[in-house]
Amino acid sequence: MNLDTTQLMAIAAGLGWASGLRLYAVVFLTGMAGFMGWVDLPQGLQLLQHPLMLGASGLMWSVEFFADKIPGVDTVWDVLHTLIRIPAGAALAAGVFGADHTTAAAVAAVLGGMLAATSHVAKASTRAAANTSPEPFSNIGLSLLGDGAVPVMLWLSWQQPLVFFGLLLLALVVMVVLIWVFAKFLRQLLRLLSKWLGASQPST
Repeated sequence: MNLDTTQLMAIAAGLGWASGLRLYAVVFLTGMAGFMGWVDLPQGLQLLQHPLMLGASGLMWSVEFFADKIPGVDTVWDVLHTLIRIPAGAALAAGVFGADHTTAAAVAAVLGGMLAATSHVAKASTRAAANTSPEPFSNIGLSLLGDGAVPVMLWLSWQQPLVFFGLLLLALVVMVVLIWVFAKFLRQLLRLLSKWLGASQPST
C-alpha cells in the first residue's frame, strides 16, 4: 500500500499521541498489524513485527493493562514512564519516515514527542486526581477509556487520516484543559519524579 504524505503524518501523529497513553499497546498492535499483513509497515517500523518484539511488547502490555487499573499503582507507573513514553513516541513517529527522509523524520520526531508528552501529562494528572476519590470506579473507567481510544485512533490514522486529525485536534483541546484544571496534581507528580531522580544520583 502506497501511503501519501498526509497518511504518513497521520500515522506518525497517531503513534506519538497514543504512546503517551499506552506505549506497549501501540508497539504490540502496530507490530501485530504488520505481522498479520493487515498493513505494510514502513521500513523504520518493521522491527515491531519481529516475533521477539511482539512477545516482549505483548507481555508489557498485559502488565500495564492491570497496573493501570489499580489506584496508586497507576500513578507510580505513569511517573516511572515519564522518561520512556515521550522519547518512545518521538522514535516511533520518526520511524514512519525512516533514515532515507531525514528532514521529515526529524519533524515527525518533534511532533511525536510533543503529542506523547501532551497525552502522557494529561493522563497522569487526570489519573492522579481520580485517585483522590475513595471509589475505584472512576479510575477503572478512565483506564478502559484509554484502552479503547488507542486502537481506534491508531486504526483511523491508517485508514481515515482526515477523520483522525479532526478527532486528534478535539482530543488535544480536551487534554490541554485537563492539564490546566489538574495542574495541582501535575505539580505533585513532578515533585515525586524529581525526588526519585535525585535519590538515584550517586552521592559525592
